Amino acid sequence: MNEIELKKQGKIARLTNKTFKFDPRIADGFYTARYFLKINKIIKENLPNQHVTMQFFQRTDDIVLCGIDEVVSLIHTFAKEPGKLKIYALNDGDVVCAGEPVLKISGAYENFGFLENIIDATLTRRSCVATNVANALKAGGGKIVFSMADRQDDISTQIGDGYATFIAGVNRVSTDAQGFWWGGSGMGTMPHALIQMCQGDVVKACKIYAKTFPDELVTALVDYNNDVITDALAAAHAMGAKLGAVRVDTSKNLIDKYFESKDTSKFDPHGVCKELIFALRKALDENDFKHVKIVVSSGFTPQKIADFEEANTPVDIYGVGSFTVKNDICGFTGDLVELNGKEEAKFGRGEVVSSRLQEVEFTPNL
Repeated sequence: MNEIELKKQGKIARLTNKTFKFDPRIADGFYTARYFLKINKIIKENLPNQHVTMQFFQRTDDIVLCGIDEVVSLIHTFAKEPGKLKIYALNDGDVVCAGEPVLKISGAYENFGFLENIIDATLTRRSCVATNVANALKAGGGKIVFSMADRQDDISTQIGDGYATFIAGVNRVSTDAQGFWWGGSGMGTMPHALIQMCQGDVVKACKIYAKTFPDELVTALVDYNNDVITDALAAAHAMGAKLGAVRVDTSKNLIDKYFESKDTSKFDPHGVCKELIFALRKALDENDFKHVKIVVSSGFTPQKIADFEEANTPVDIYGVGSFTVKNDICGFTGDLVELNGKEEAKFGRGEVVSSRLQEVEFTPNL
């Protein structure tokens, strides 16, 4: 049983290194900024055993916090004498505001200070992804959101990004790696490559897909020929009840053939636009294919999803990708705010009292 399930059942309070499987080179300072390694040596040789408190925060409101379990496990795994540290933290999934402390660590600086930049980086990446995904989910008003963020960054980010996506409330992901920490599996239907190898024949692509995966409903990708409605109806007539959905993934640089000889002066017809989806739904319904759902993808952001929803565009599933892994929505920083029981901090960075922080019990890695 994975640790997510154990946590849900209340058998463990937080995920551990059994889930995260940290790179052991962290212990050697491989990922630590050089000046933190230098200060560790300076403190050990000149100012040992100074008791400090380090406080972590970021500067944006309404951030979905993620990475807390990971950094707590990081500290428990790599800090020197971690059982002697006092840690207070919020939880993955908490919504935090600008300036709110999410983590405090107290103890001898040389025992944990070298982890500062790794903690900052982990909280920043995970919280950015979780917040982006949560914003998309909120914009969709309860409709299904599917994460297609499998190609916008280095593959090493997939596992952590997938966890952040899960924390935000989305459990439909593209790769097994994205579901690795929480027990999910990759999902997907047909890429454009399948249609290309069928020489642009969407119906043939649907039929061989169904032959290969007979227990699945088919989701037909219908923008390959830039003729969404024609290909959607062709697939629907050929597949009948086996066609579960059609996906529209038209590039923003293209205008679908449906708009040829139509007045588009009052809207932008490029890419996946609302007007194309309304026309597609109408065509499917008029041909008795009301059971066929519509999936949209290509450049969807919370704002674009909100625009579609405000117009009651008949979308059933939103596929999201690039914007979810944008890493600029928040940035965490750690500051020393206490020294040997007295307040001591950089100007403007004093300790902030928070009743939401919870003391973390030390969990040794067995």
